[in-house]
Amino acid sequence: MSLDLSLNKILIIDFGSQFTQLIARRIRELGVFSEIVSHKKINNKKIGNSIKGIILSGGPLNVYEIKKYSFDKKIIETGVPVLGICFGHQILSKLNGGRVKQSKHREFGLANIFKKKESPLTKNFFNKKKINKVWMSHADQVYKLPKNFSVIASSQNSKFAIIENKFKKFYGVQFHPEVTHTENGRKLISNFIFLICKIRRNWSSKDQKMKLIKDIKNEVGKNKVICALSGGVDSSVVAQLLNKAIGKKLYCIFVNTGLLRKNEEKQVIETFKKKLKMNLIYVNAEKEFIKKLTYVSDPEKKRKIIGNLFIKIFERYAKKIKDVKFLAQGTLYPDLIESKSVTGSQTSKIKSHHNVGGLPKKMKLKLVEPLRFLFKDEVRKLGLELNLSKEIVSRHPFPGPGLAIRMPGVITREKINILKEADYYFIQALKDNRLYHKIWQAYAALLPVKTVGVMGDNRTYEYICLLRAITSEDGMTADFYEFKKSFTQMISNKIVNSIRGINRVVYDVTSKPPSTIELE
Repeated sequence: MSLDLSLNKILIIDFGSQFTQLIARRIRELGVFSEIVSHKKINNKKIGNSIKGIILSGGPLNVYEIKKYSFDKKIIETGVPVLGICFGHQILSKLNGGRVKQSKHREFGLANIFKKKESPLTKNFFNKKKINKVWMSHADQVYKLPKNFSVIASSQNSKFAIIENKFKKFYGVQFHPEVTHTENGRKLISNFIFLICKIRRNWSSKDQKMKLIKDIKNEVGKNKVICALSGGVDSSVVAQLLNKAIGKKLYCIFVNTGLLRKNEEKQVIETFKKKLKMNLIYVNAEKEFIKKLTYVSDPEKKRKIIGNLFIKIFERYAKKIKDVKFLAQGTLYPDLIESKSVTGSQTSKIKSHHNVGGLPKKMKLKLVEPLRFLFKDEVRKLGLELNLSKEIVSRHPFPGPGLAIRMPGVITREKINILKEADYYFIQALKDNRLYHKIWQAYAALLPVKTVGVMGDNRTYEYICLLRAITSEDGMTADFYEFKKSFTQMISNKIVNSIRGINRVVYDVTSKPPSTIELE
């Protein structure tokens, strides 16, 4: 699905920064649309009238090693305001005659910057003492100021921490205003968008919903669309969006792998088939999946078996629906960026996302990905705008392979049943104690270890249940949630006393990194 070219936006040119997504997120939080594009895929001919401002991102590159990056200088000569962040600040300086070199004193982490001069970029940005804490991450620095630029702020190690050419509307900051560590960073970005670029707010959930429905109608026409519905946030929002756009031309296929949360299949059927009246094909493939996974303990083999079998079953039922032209997927913007299919940037490939490039070639269907330019928080807001229940929209993330990767070692039906119960009790306790919405993701896992216990006068030899609950903004980094002792005691007693097969409960207190959120 293509972007509406008439929609005014801020263009973010990505040079491989780990924070590029955050820049886009901050802009959209301010109610303005933003788009990320690789420095390798943009030139001045692509800077249309809808682009009201350009941001040059940070990155791991060095501006004096010109062979490692490509950038069309004519882009900054189009008359559009430009904000350079970190590496973007350095390249903006270099292109305007400034000089950059390796710094004697590298800056990583918090630093104080001191106000030198007034600027529209820093209006209400500094505190009363004309100081601000910012997040630095650089080994190079500008050491010669470009012609017609002035210094707005300096740090101890960066003489040109903020610079501007007010006439050309060029601004450079050596730090990262997009990260939460920079105090008042949101204000600096806001000033660039509203005071300098003079763009109006144009990005709300309601506007987004109407635009996406219109886009789907234009793209799909009167053709049939199939959608793999899992009951998770992304696929649920995609299904409801298509339902609003094309109604009965949508066919949802829900495959029960046997590795879902307790009663999940009942909830999906009740919501989408009975309440929302969608064409829903329910496939109970539990026996097929368990049979294929018997004696398999390697986590990568588990993922491949589940992924391949899912596609095989999905294809089998999709063929029964005649004259289908499109396949709908719940791909999000971070999925595309992580898979390098949007930016093609210098960043290393993080993962191959199951929604990106996962379409079986022999199905010969066109992809419909209406959420491909949205972030998770935007998808949740859109879901509420589409009248999906808060229970569906606010659900914690759940992995595609399901409980299989929360059960290290060999998978058995007995272990699946034990884990379903433990996870159910844990999640229900979070909801009952009003903790569920304070946590990004929580789950129970079953470790492949048995330990000795005592219940009454009897010896037990049963599994260890691991509980994990993390807080995060985007899932890229995470920290464990600190429960009160009374809660951990309560849920431990509940699980051990209620579920045969578990006699010990432990809590995971590891952050990400070094750990991942899931166990496998």
